Amino acid sequence: MNNINKRSAFVATGLMLFALFFGSGNLIYPPTMGQQAGSSIVPAMLGFLVTGVGLPLMGVLAIAYSRSRDIQQLASRVSVWYGVAFSVALYLSIGPLFVAPRNATVAFDIGIKPFLGEGDHPGWLAGFAVIFYILSFWLSVSPGKLVDRVGKVLTPALLLSIAILVVYAAFNPMAPLQAPSPEYAAHPVVKGLIEGYGTMDALASLVFAIIVINAVRSMGFERNADIMSLTARAGLVAVTFLAIVYAFVAYMGASSVGVMGFQENGAAVLAKSATHYFGYPGNFLLAVIVVLACLSTSVGLITSCGEYFVRLIPGVPFRVWIILFTLISFVLSNAGLSTIIKFSVPLLMLLYPLTVVLILLAFLNNLFGGRQVVYACTLLGTAPIAIIDGWRTLHTMLEGAPDAWILQADAWLKGALPFYAEGLGWVLPAAAGFVVGLVLSRVGGGMRPAG
Repeated sequence: MNNINKRSAFVATGLMLFALFFGSGNLIYPPTMGQQAGSSIVPAMLGFLVTGVGLPLMGVLAIAYSRSRDIQQLASRVSVWYGVAFSVALYLSIGPLFVAPRNATVAFDIGIKPFLGEGDHPGWLAGFAVIFYILSFWLSVSPGKLVDRVGKVLTPALLLSIAILVVYAAFNPMAPLQAPSPEYAAHPVVKGLIEGYGTMDALASLVFAIIVINAVRSMGFERNADIMSLTARAGLVAVTFLAIVYAFVAYMGASSVGVMGFQENGAAVLAKSATHYFGYPGNFLLAVIVVLACLSTSVGLITSCGEYFVRLIPGVPFRVWIILFTLISFVLSNAGLSTIIKFSVPLLMLLYPLTVVLILLAFLNNLFGGRQVVYACTLLGTAPIAIIDGWRTLHTMLEGAPDAWILQADAWLKGALPFYAEGLGWVLPAAAGFVVGLVLSRVGGGMRPAG
């Protein structure tokens, strides 16, 4: 194909990838970070972009570079059982446990709640969730071309509405930037980096990569070099748009504190900002678009999870999986947005280090001949710290005292392990595990390549 066709292909694919990534998490985490970071918004934003933009791009490229057919095949380089366990945890996280129910609550908090006044309104949330998930189920079991058509109209409309709001806010800030919270004052880059976990885009990138690669192939590109090149350029298009949106939304959040104070979550910041700048007409426009965007994303997530679990357990029909995941999403959505965000953190503290390490190993694969022992040792170095971080965070979220062994391990690790207190204690153990794996791969030269 000629260069013009390649150019149009990577632009079209990049916009599609942006549409896949752009969901509820992309709207609610940057304004919250902006409020907390205040005058430290620039270094915090740099950290956020590493995990919210850089890692998703690397995840897409890792699947393309490794030539894996899916995330399970890539993760199976550690072991077959690990490939299944990691894939199940990842799909459930971006599906019915967190991201799918989060879409309903974000749609409610931005689209409906501003018209109901202050308060939690659990009855309204439950009623909205019933309608939301009936539509999600209907579209998931028989999507046809409806979701695709809605997406083609919806993504530009959503971008336009958000652009109007955040650009106007950037040139007309509500108030001067406030002093950062203590955590952002001490470690703004690291705190922003951890906050970027919440978008879950690095996890989703390992799933979305397959969609992108298949789209590139459907355009007539079969050479691995072309697939890798177009996937990389499409990824750059997608993450460039994501980075621009993140920066503007975070700045809007940072300038909002002097007017609206600290809000419970990013959805409240976004909704109240729309009211502040454009009144209820602005809220209404934002409501229609965000509700439809979250619905489209919910359908995509539930459908993807259903398709994976049908491959994993073929004896259970696709429709049964869709019913199950829709019901789970509905039940969890009634906990409310803040609760969903709170309880997603422990799982993110566990899954993100494992995901980052797997992505990096995919790129370094040729360096160590793809030896399974390197994958296994690196993950064995990473997993214990990730488990402790996740377990400790879970107890903190439950506002209870952690188990004695967690307290003892936590106290020891804070003094012995660099970056542990900042939430990055897994980095050095992962590096040590990688080195041990390299040594063992040289000693046991006959050990088979992973995968």
